[in-house]
Amino acid sequence: MTTYVISVPGTFTTGIEADTRTRLAQALRPADPHGTHLGSAEDLDALSVNDDNTFTLRLTVDADTGRHAEEEARRLAGSALQQAGLDERTAPLGPAVITGIDSEVR
Repeated sequence: MTTYVISVPGTFTTGIEADTRTRLAQALRPADPHGTHLGSAEDLDALSVNDDNTFTLRLTVDADTGRHAEEEARRLAGSALQQAGLDERTAPLGPAVITGIDSEVR
């Protein structure tokens, strides 16, 4: 197994309230990249929101291949969005991309 840091971009189509943002960040906590050497060194936040309501989710995923890591990251991202009360209409996701590969998990 390899630990991947995956970035999943998206857009909040209706904006995002502070409490929704908090719920989303909490839902992402188990896959927070700060638990990896790469995430810690780069200070990667699990959730980054831009002024134009675009966002990036950065997730840590253990998988056998990059393709499986990307698929799992999209699944985790979708689940976290649902837990925060969002769906594919209010927060559509773009393609998952491998941001880094980290073999030194702390």
